[in-house]
Amino acid sequence: MPKRTYQPKKKKRARTHGFLKRSATPGGSKVLQNRRRKGRKSLSV
Repeated sequence: MPKRTYQPKKKKRARTHGFLKRSATPGGSKVLQNRRRKGRKSLSV
């Protein structure tokens, strides 16, 4: 049986999808802005 596809790593996840990465780019800032407006409990990883 082959290995499962998703092998989670917390650091990698945070570096790729984390708050700092989101804040760094214009598109990411847009994402945060929209999630704030919608009232999300968690904005990013």
